[in-house]
Amino acid sequence: MLHPDEAVAPAEHRKRLIILACLWVSIAGVLIAFRSVVMPFAGAALIAYLVQPLVARITRWRVAGRPVPRWVAILLIYALFFVGVYLFFIALVPQLYRELARISRDGLAFANSLTPEYVQSLAHRAEEWLGGYGLPVALSNRALEGADPSPGGFGFEVDLGQLLKDAVERLTGLLQENLGNIVNVSKSIIAGVLASVFMLFFILMVAAFFSIDAHAILRYFSTLIPADYAADAALLLERIDRSLSGVVRGQVTICLVNGALTAIGLLVFGVKFAFLLATIATLFSLIPIFGTIISSVPIVLIALAEGFQKGLAILLWIIGIHALEAYFLNPKIMGQAARIHPVIVAFSLIAGERLYGLVGALFAVPVAALFVACFDYARLKAQPRLVTPPPPSAS
Repeated sequence: MLHPDEAVAPAEHRKRLIILACLWVSIAGVLIAFRSVVMPFAGAALIAYLVQPLVARITRWRVAGRPVPRWVAILLIYALFFVGVYLFFIALVPQLYRELARISRDGLAFANSLTPEYVQSLAHRAEEWLGGYGLPVALSNRALEGADPSPGGFGFEVDLGQLLKDAVERLTGLLQENLGNIVNVSKSIIAGVLASVFMLFFILMVAAFFSIDAHAILRYFSTLIPADYAADAALLLERIDRSLSGVVRGQVTICLVNGALTAIGLLVFGVKFAFLLATIATLFSLIPIFGTIISSVPIVLIALAEGFQKGLAILLWIIGIHALEAYFLNPKIMGQAARIHPVIVAFSLIAGERLYGLVGALFAVPVAALFVACFDYARLKAQPRLVTPPPPSAS
Protein backbone atom coordinates (compact mmCIF):
# COMPACT_ATOMS: atom_id res chain seq x y z
CA MET A 1 0.00 0.00 0.00
CA LEU A 2 1.36 3.46 -0.99
CA HIS A 3 2.17 6.00 1.63
CA PRO A 4 -0.09 9.14 1.41
CA ASP A 5 2.95 11.32 0.70
CA GLU A 6 3.95 9.03 -2.16
CA ALA A 7 0.43 9.25 -3.63
CA VAL A 8 0.40 13.04 -3.43
CA ALA A 9 3.95 13.46 -4.81
CA PRO A 10 3.10 12.91 -8.53
CA ALA A 11 0.19 15.36 -8.34
CA GLU A 12 2.33 17.93 -6.55
CA HIS A 13 5.10 17.46 -9.11
CA ARG A 14 2.64 17.92 -11.98
CA LYS A 15 1.28 21.07 -10.32
CA ARG A 16 4.76 22.55 -10.04
CA LEU A 17 5.47 21.79 -13.69
CA ILE A 18 2.25 23.52 -14.75
CA ILE A 19 3.09 26.59 -12.66
CA LEU A 20 6.61 26.84 -14.09
CA ALA A 21 5.29 26.35 -17.64
CA CYS A 22 2.79 29.18 -17.08
CA LEU A 23 5.60 31.42 -15.85
CA TRP A 24 7.66 30.74 -19.00
CA VAL A 25 4.61 31.35 -21.18
CA SER A 26 3.97 34.65 -19.39
CA ILE A 27 7.59 35.74 -19.99
CA ALA A 28 7.27 34.86 -23.68
CA GLY A 29 3.96 36.74 -23.85
CA VAL A 30 5.49 39.88 -22.36
CA LEU A 31 8.39 39.75 -24.83
CA ILE A 32 6.01 39.32 -27.75
CA ALA A 33 3.63 42.05 -26.55
CA PHE A 34 6.49 44.53 -26.08
CA ARG A 35 8.65 43.32 -28.99
CA SER A 36 9.05 46.91 -30.23
CA VAL A 37 11.23 47.73 -27.19
CA VAL A 38 13.08 44.41 -26.98
CA MET A 39 15.96 45.38 -29.29
CA PRO A 40 17.76 47.82 -26.92
CA PHE A 41 17.70 45.22 -24.14
CA ALA A 42 18.82 42.50 -26.54
CA GLY A 43 21.72 44.76 -27.55
CA ALA A 44 22.59 45.34 -23.90
CA ALA A 45 22.52 41.58 -23.26
CA LEU A 46 24.85 40.98 -26.22
CA ILE A 47 27.27 43.65 -25.00
CA ALA A 48 27.24 42.14 -21.51
CA TYR A 49 27.89 38.71 -23.00
CA LEU A 50 30.64 40.11 -25.23
CA VAL A 51 32.60 41.67 -22.34
CA GLN A 52 31.99 38.81 -19.90
CA PRO A 53 35.44 37.17 -20.44
CA LEU A 54 37.17 40.52 -19.82
CA VAL A 55 35.09 41.12 -16.70
CA ALA A 56 35.92 37.63 -15.39
CA ARG A 57 39.63 38.15 -16.05
CA ILE A 58 39.74 41.57 -14.36
CA THR A 59 37.82 40.33 -11.31
CA ARG A 60 40.58 37.75 -10.77
CA TRP A 61 43.06 40.54 -10.15
CA ARG A 62 43.74 41.29 -6.51
CA VAL A 63 44.30 44.79 -5.18
CA ALA A 64 45.37 45.10 -1.54
CA GLY A 65 44.56 41.43 -1.10
CA ARG A 66 40.97 41.78 -2.38
CA PRO A 67 39.52 40.85 -5.77
CA VAL A 68 38.43 43.67 -8.05
CA PRO A 69 34.63 44.17 -7.85
CA ARG A 70 32.61 43.55 -11.00
CA TRP A 71 31.37 47.13 -11.18
CA VAL A 72 34.98 48.38 -11.14
CA ALA A 73 35.87 45.95 -13.93
CA ILE A 74 32.93 47.18 -16.02
CA LEU A 75 33.84 50.84 -15.46
CA LEU A 76 37.41 50.07 -16.49
CA ILE A 77 36.22 48.36 -19.70
CA TYR A 78 33.91 51.29 -20.50
CA ALA A 79 36.74 53.74 -19.88
CA LEU A 80 38.97 51.84 -22.30
CA PHE A 81 36.12 51.79 -24.83
CA PHE A 82 35.63 55.54 -24.71
CA VAL A 83 39.38 56.11 -24.92
CA GLY A 84 39.40 53.96 -28.05
CA VAL A 85 36.49 55.96 -29.50
CA TYR A 86 38.32 59.20 -28.72
CA LEU A 87 41.51 57.97 -30.39
CA PHE A 88 39.46 56.85 -33.39
CA PHE A 89 37.93 60.29 -33.73
CA ILE A 90 41.17 62.22 -33.45
CA ALA A 91 43.13 59.81 -35.68
CA LEU A 92 40.73 58.59 -38.36
CA VAL A 93 37.76 60.95 -38.48
CA PRO A 94 39.81 63.82 -40.01
CA GLN A 95 41.10 61.39 -42.63
CA LEU A 96 37.56 60.17 -43.32
CA TYR A 97 36.38 63.77 -43.61
CA ARG A 98 39.12 64.54 -46.13
CA GLU A 99 38.18 61.49 -48.17
CA LEU A 100 34.48 62.43 -48.15
CA ALA A 101 35.39 65.98 -49.19
CA ARG A 102 37.54 64.55 -51.97
CA ILE A 103 34.62 62.43 -53.17
CA SER A 104 32.45 65.57 -53.29
CA ARG A 105 35.10 67.51 -55.21
CA ASP A 106 35.67 64.66 -57.67
CA GLY A 107 31.95 64.26 -58.22
CA LEU A 108 31.49 67.99 -58.82
CA ALA A 109 34.47 68.09 -61.19
CA PHE A 110 33.12 65.11 -63.10
CA ALA A 111 29.69 66.73 -63.39
CA ASN A 112 31.27 69.97 -64.68
CA SER A 113 33.33 68.02 -67.23
CA LEU A 114 30.24 66.50 -68.83
CA THR A 115 30.05 69.02 -71.69
CA PRO A 116 28.12 67.99 -74.83
CA GLU A 117 31.39 67.59 -76.76
CA TYR A 118 32.92 65.39 -74.05
CA VAL A 119 29.76 63.26 -73.81
CA GLN A 120 29.75 62.72 -77.56
CA SER A 121 33.44 61.77 -77.44
CA LEU A 122 32.75 59.19 -74.73
CA ALA A 123 29.77 57.85 -76.68
CA HIS A 124 31.86 57.50 -79.85
CA ARG A 125 34.62 55.62 -78.03
CA ALA A 126 32.05 53.34 -76.40
CA GLU A 127 30.56 52.62 -79.85
CA GLU A 128 33.96 51.65 -81.22
CA TRP A 129 34.73 49.43 -78.22
CA LEU A 130 31.36 47.64 -78.37
CA GLY A 131 31.58 47.35 -82.15
CA GLY A 132 34.89 45.56 -81.81
CA TYR A 133 33.04 42.81 -79.91
CA GLY A 134 30.23 42.60 -82.47
CA LEU A 135 27.70 44.67 -80.49
CA PRO A 136 26.24 47.34 -82.84
CA VAL A 137 25.06 50.13 -80.51
CA ALA A 138 24.42 53.74 -81.55
CA LEU A 139 25.22 56.18 -78.74
CA SER A 140 26.58 59.36 -80.35
CA ASN A 141 24.54 61.87 -82.33
CA ARG A 142 26.63 61.15 -85.41
CA ALA A 143 25.74 57.47 -85.29
CA LEU A 144 22.08 58.16 -84.55
CA GLU A 145 21.73 60.54 -87.49
CA GLY A 146 23.38 58.10 -89.87
CA ALA A 147 21.69 54.99 -88.50
CA ASP A 148 20.12 52.65 -91.04
CA PRO A 149 16.60 51.63 -89.97
CA SER A 150 16.91 48.45 -92.03
CA PRO A 151 17.40 45.09 -90.32
CA GLY A 152 21.07 45.20 -91.22
CA GLY A 153 21.55 48.54 -89.42
CA PHE A 154 22.20 49.25 -85.77
CA GLY A 155 20.66 46.82 -83.35
CA PHE A 156 20.29 49.24 -80.45
CA GLU A 157 20.09 53.02 -80.27
CA VAL A 158 20.51 55.27 -77.21
CA ASP A 159 20.82 59.05 -77.20
CA LEU A 160 23.41 59.20 -74.40
CA GLY A 161 23.63 63.00 -74.42
CA GLN A 162 19.89 63.46 -74.06
CA LEU A 163 19.77 60.75 -71.38
CA LEU A 164 22.38 62.55 -69.26
CA LYS A 165 20.70 65.90 -69.86
CA ASP A 166 17.36 64.59 -68.65
CA ALA A 167 18.98 63.04 -65.58
CA VAL A 168 20.69 66.32 -64.66
CA GLU A 169 17.45 68.25 -65.14
CA ARG A 170 15.53 65.84 -62.91
CA LEU A 171 18.22 66.03 -60.23
CA THR A 172 18.27 69.83 -60.38
CA GLY A 173 14.48 69.99 -60.11
CA LEU A 174 14.51 67.63 -57.17
CA LEU A 175 17.09 69.75 -55.35
CA GLN A 176 15.13 72.95 -56.01
CA GLU A 177 11.90 71.38 -54.75
CA ASN A 178 13.51 70.19 -51.52
CA LEU A 179 15.66 73.28 -50.95
CA GLY A 180 13.10 74.68 -48.55
CA ASN A 181 13.20 71.52 -46.44
CA ILE A 182 16.86 71.94 -45.51
CA VAL A 183 15.95 73.30 -42.08
CA ASN A 184 13.56 70.42 -41.40
CA VAL A 185 16.09 67.87 -42.66
CA SER A 186 18.79 69.41 -40.45
CA LYS A 187 16.49 69.26 -37.43
CA SER A 188 15.66 65.62 -38.10
CA ILE A 189 19.36 64.76 -38.50
CA ILE A 190 20.26 66.50 -35.23
CA ALA A 191 17.34 64.82 -33.45
CA GLY A 192 18.39 61.43 -34.85
CA VAL A 193 22.00 61.91 -33.71
CA LEU A 194 20.91 62.94 -30.20
CA ALA A 195 18.49 60.00 -30.00
CA SER A 196 21.25 57.61 -31.11
CA VAL A 197 23.66 58.98 -28.50
CA PHE A 198 21.01 58.68 -25.78
CA MET A 199 20.19 55.12 -26.87
CA LEU A 200 23.89 54.19 -26.84
CA PHE A 201 24.33 55.35 -23.26
CA PHE A 202 21.06 53.67 -22.27
CA ILE A 203 22.20 50.35 -23.77
CA LEU A 204 25.60 50.63 -22.07
CA MET A 205 23.89 51.34 -18.75
CA VAL A 206 21.59 48.32 -19.06
CA ALA A 207 24.55 46.19 -20.18
CA ALA A 208 26.40 47.24 -17.01
CA PHE A 209 23.43 46.14 -14.89
CA PHE A 210 23.35 42.80 -16.71
CA SER A 211 27.09 42.30 -16.16
CA ILE A 212 27.03 43.24 -12.48
CA ASP A 213 24.06 41.00 -11.67
CA ALA A 214 24.89 38.20 -14.15
CA HIS A 215 25.19 35.50 -11.48
CA ALA A 216 22.04 36.66 -9.69
CA ILE A 217 20.09 36.68 -12.97
CA LEU A 218 21.25 33.14 -13.78
CA ARG A 219 20.33 31.94 -10.28
CA TYR A 220 16.88 33.53 -10.59
CA PHE A 221 16.14 31.85 -13.92
CA SER A 222 17.45 28.55 -12.57
CA THR A 223 14.56 28.64 -10.08
CA LEU A 224 12.17 28.58 -13.06
CA ILE A 225 13.51 25.17 -14.11
CA PRO A 226 12.26 21.98 -12.43
CA ALA A 227 14.89 20.22 -10.35
CA ASP A 228 14.50 17.07 -12.47
CA TYR A 229 15.72 19.00 -15.53
CA ALA A 230 18.50 20.99 -13.86
CA ALA A 231 21.26 18.79 -15.31
CA ASP A 232 19.77 18.99 -18.82
CA ALA A 233 19.41 22.76 -18.47
CA ALA A 234 23.07 23.09 -17.46
CA LEU A 235 24.18 21.04 -20.48
CA LEU A 236 21.92 23.08 -22.80
CA LEU A 237 23.27 26.33 -21.37
CA GLU A 238 26.82 25.10 -21.98
CA ARG A 239 25.99 24.32 -25.64
CA ILE A 240 24.37 27.72 -26.09
CA ASP A 241 27.41 29.42 -24.54
CA ARG A 242 29.78 27.59 -26.91
CA SER A 243 27.68 28.51 -29.92
CA LEU A 244 27.12 32.15 -28.97
CA SER A 245 30.73 32.71 -27.94
CA GLY A 246 31.83 31.79 -31.43
CA VAL A 247 29.12 33.75 -33.23
CA VAL A 248 29.23 36.94 -31.14
CA ARG A 249 32.81 37.24 -29.90
CA GLY A 250 34.28 35.43 -32.89
CA GLN A 251 32.43 37.58 -35.42
CA VAL A 252 33.59 40.80 -33.73
CA THR A 253 37.20 39.56 -33.77
CA ILE A 254 36.93 38.59 -37.44
CA CYS A 255 35.45 42.00 -38.26
CA LEU A 256 38.46 43.76 -36.77
CA VAL A 257 40.87 41.44 -38.60
CA ASN A 258 38.95 41.93 -41.85
CA GLY A 259 39.05 45.72 -41.51
CA ALA A 260 42.77 45.76 -40.71
CA LEU A 261 43.70 43.48 -43.63
CA THR A 262 41.45 45.45 -45.99
CA ALA A 263 43.09 48.73 -44.95
CA ILE A 264 46.56 47.22 -45.48
CA GLY A 265 45.62 46.03 -48.97
CA LEU A 266 44.08 49.37 -49.96
CA LEU A 267 47.14 51.27 -48.76
CA VAL A 268 49.60 48.86 -50.42
CA PHE A 269 47.85 49.05 -53.80
CA GLY A 270 47.21 52.78 -53.49
CA VAL A 271 43.42 52.69 -53.83
CA LYS A 272 41.62 55.97 -53.19
CA PHE A 273 39.58 56.49 -50.02
CA ALA A 274 41.39 53.66 -48.23
CA PHE A 275 40.32 54.59 -44.69
CA LEU A 276 36.68 55.15 -45.65
CA LEU A 277 36.45 51.85 -47.54
CA ALA A 278 38.22 49.95 -44.73
CA THR A 279 35.80 51.41 -42.17
CA ILE A 280 32.84 50.35 -44.33
CA ALA A 281 34.31 46.85 -44.68
CA THR A 282 34.77 46.57 -40.90
CA LEU A 283 31.22 47.65 -40.08
CA PHE A 284 29.52 45.59 -42.79
CA SER A 285 31.49 42.49 -41.78
CA LEU A 286 29.26 42.31 -38.71
CA ILE A 287 26.64 40.93 -41.10
CA PRO A 288 27.93 37.55 -42.36
CA ILE A 289 27.94 36.72 -46.09
CA PHE A 290 25.91 39.69 -47.36
CA GLY A 291 27.91 42.32 -45.48
CA THR A 292 31.24 41.19 -46.86
CA ILE A 293 29.86 41.04 -50.41
CA ILE A 294 28.26 44.50 -50.20
CA SER A 295 31.40 46.11 -48.75
CA SER A 296 33.61 44.50 -51.42
CA VAL A 297 31.67 45.94 -54.38
CA PRO A 298 32.64 49.64 -53.94
CA ILE A 299 36.26 48.68 -53.21
CA VAL A 300 36.61 46.75 -56.47
CA LEU A 301 34.72 49.38 -58.50
CA ILE A 302 36.91 52.24 -57.26
CA ALA A 303 40.05 50.20 -57.90
CA LEU A 304 38.83 49.31 -61.41
CA ALA A 305 38.23 53.01 -62.12
CA GLU A 306 41.95 53.57 -61.47
CA GLY A 307 43.06 50.69 -63.68
CA PHE A 308 42.18 47.12 -64.60
CA GLN A 309 45.34 45.67 -63.04
CA LYS A 310 44.74 47.51 -59.76
CA GLY A 311 41.12 46.32 -59.70
CA LEU A 312 42.18 42.72 -60.33
CA ALA A 313 44.89 42.93 -57.66
CA ILE A 314 42.54 44.28 -54.98
CA LEU A 315 39.90 41.68 -55.95
CA LEU A 316 42.44 38.89 -55.45
CA TRP A 317 43.46 40.48 -52.12
CA ILE A 318 39.82 40.50 -50.91
CA ILE A 319 39.34 36.89 -52.05
CA GLY A 320 42.48 36.00 -50.09
CA ILE A 321 41.09 37.69 -46.97
CA HIS A 322 37.83 35.76 -47.24
CA ALA A 323 39.71 32.50 -47.85
CA LEU A 324 41.80 33.20 -44.73
CA GLU A 325 38.59 33.76 -42.77
CA ALA A 326 36.85 30.66 -44.10
CA TYR A 327 39.69 28.15 -43.76
CA PHE A 328 41.70 29.49 -40.81
CA LEU A 329 40.04 32.21 -38.71
CA ASN A 330 36.54 30.72 -38.54
CA PRO A 331 37.70 27.27 -37.35
CA LYS A 332 40.25 28.76 -34.93
CA ILE A 333 38.19 31.64 -33.50
CA MET A 334 34.61 30.40 -33.76
CA GLY A 335 35.21 26.68 -33.47
CA GLN A 336 33.12 23.83 -34.82
CA ALA A 337 30.41 24.29 -32.17
CA ALA A 338 29.50 27.70 -33.53
CA ARG A 339 29.39 26.76 -37.21
CA ILE A 340 25.97 27.36 -38.75
CA HIS A 341 25.05 26.22 -42.23
CA PRO A 342 25.09 29.12 -44.76
CA VAL A 343 21.46 28.41 -45.70
CA ILE A 344 20.37 28.98 -42.09
CA VAL A 345 22.51 32.13 -41.93
CA ALA A 346 20.94 33.50 -45.12
CA PHE A 347 17.41 32.67 -43.92
CA SER A 348 18.00 34.29 -40.52
CA LEU A 349 19.48 37.43 -42.10
CA ILE A 350 16.52 37.90 -44.44
CA ALA A 351 14.02 37.19 -41.64
CA GLY A 352 15.76 39.59 -39.25
CA GLU A 353 15.90 42.34 -41.89
CA ARG A 354 12.21 41.92 -42.72
CA LEU A 355 11.19 42.10 -39.05
CA TYR A 356 13.53 44.78 -37.66
CA GLY A 357 15.50 46.20 -40.59
CA LEU A 358 19.28 46.53 -40.37
CA VAL A 359 19.24 46.07 -36.58
CA GLY A 360 17.37 42.81 -37.04
CA ALA A 361 20.01 41.63 -39.52
CA LEU A 362 22.72 42.33 -36.93
CA PHE A 363 20.92 40.21 -34.31
CA ALA A 364 19.77 37.51 -36.72
CA VAL A 365 22.77 35.20 -36.57
CA PRO A 366 23.13 35.20 -32.73
CA VAL A 367 19.42 34.40 -32.40
CA ALA A 368 19.78 31.68 -35.04
CA ALA A 369 22.76 30.25 -33.14
CA LEU A 370 20.64 30.10 -29.98
CA PHE A 371 17.79 28.29 -31.74
CA VAL A 372 20.17 25.89 -33.51
CA ALA A 373 21.84 24.99 -30.20
CA CYS A 374 18.45 24.31 -28.57
CA PHE A 375 17.18 22.37 -31.59
CA ASP A 376 20.28 20.17 -31.81
CA TYR A 377 20.22 19.45 -28.09
CA ALA A 378 16.55 18.41 -28.23
CA ARG A 379 17.24 16.31 -31.35
CA LEU A 380 20.11 14.46 -29.64
CA LYS A 381 18.06 13.94 -26.46
CA ALA A 382 15.30 12.34 -28.54
CA GLN A 383 17.68 9.79 -30.07
CA PRO A 384 18.01 6.39 -28.38
CA ARG A 385 21.19 5.98 -26.41
CA LEU A 386 23.76 3.79 -28.17
CA VAL A 387 25.19 1.08 -25.97
CA THR A 388 28.87 0.57 -26.65
CA PRO A 389 29.73 -3.14 -26.57
CA PRO A 390 32.46 -4.13 -24.12
CA PRO A 391 35.89 -4.83 -25.58
CA PRO A 392 36.58 -8.52 -26.28
CA SER A 393 38.36 -10.26 -23.50
CA ALA A 394 41.76 -11.71 -24.15
CA SER A 395 41.71 -15.47 -24.26
